[in-house]
Amino acid sequence: MTAGAAGASGASGASGASGASGASGASGDSRRGGPALRLTVLVGENDRCRHRPLYSEIVHRARAAGLAGASVFRGIEGFGASSLVHTARLLSLSGDLPVAVVIVDAEERVRAFLPVLDGLAVAGLVTLERCEVVRCAGPGATGGAGTGSAGTGEGGA
Repeated sequence: MTAGAAGASGASGASGASGASGASGASGDSRRGGPALRLTVLVGENDRCRHRPLYSEIVHRARAAGLAGASVFRGIEGFGASSLVHTARLLSLSGDLPVAVVIVDAEERVRAFLPVLDGLAVAGLVTLERCEVVRCAGPGATGGAGTGSAGTGEGGA
């Protein structure tokens, strides 16, 4: 069973990348709830791959791989392996803010995507967490209130 897309409506921040939902799994409806795996990739806003922001390259590769969805979240402050704190505060000159790319799909589909990340030589933190999709409403969803784009990382107020 293929689980739903990641993210929250309008939460992709100023990063410019948001969800890519609508992939259909070989085992049925990609909008059903159930067990899933959440892949989170933490990188810097300035990290690049082939003259494109790394977070954007990950989102486009996830879409090309047919994953259910990907969302990008821009952090306002954080530090990583370098122990250098990056912040969005007005007086700070830091431009390399933390960025999280979150992908939620069936475990086998997420694990099949991991070699793609290896090929991108992602220098950030990559985590996997088991989760459960309770609802994923979006275009093509059937029944009930709230069948808009909330939860897919697309559109919304």
